[in-house]
Amino acid sequence: MAAGRALGKEIAEYGLRLIYGGGTKGIMGAVASGTLSNGGQVTGIIPEFLIDMEATRHSLGQLNELIVTPDMHARKHTMFERSDAFVALPGGIGTLEEIVEIMTWAQLGRHEKPMVFANINGFWDPMMELLHHMTGEGFLHTAHRVQPLVIDEISGIIPAIMAQAAELAADRDGEDDVISKM
Repeated sequence: MAAGRALGKEIAEYGLRLIYGGGTKGIMGAVASGTLSNGGQVTGIIPEFLIDMEATRHSLGQLNELIVTPDMHARKHTMFERSDAFVALPGGIGTLEEIVEIMTWAQLGRHEKPMVFANINGFWDPMMELLHHMTGEGFLHTAHRVQPLVIDEISGIIPAIMAQAAELAADRDGEDDVISKM
């Protein structure tokens, strides 16, 4: 919970907007609370059926923007479209499913957005071992596209995302220069 609040504070201090799954409880609720309490902007995206399970209507009213979707697929698609980067804090099966889907889309060439595992207290170490194993066994055919950042400290997440985004932008500018000379 402390890591979630700290990440929210970092998001606000960098002047970024949190786009997240809309839950106001648990770690994601802590990220939203940390962002809002430090003057940041928050967009929650939640399917109608989860409103009373993962949130309270009062807390949802505190968000700067709320998007209610008909189902989980629309939620994830909207989150993907609105986000410039993805961060997986320690979490359960839903967190795992969402970050793996984002990594799958990266592997398929659907995006190059930064992906981060917030490896608080080594939480994601087993996942990193699994990814290395899958690569070694030849199951990540385009492993170069599935290169999530693994950051152990909350304070390193936003700078790492910004550095990777700047690197990708510079690469694209270089490609544009080459193309313009053809």
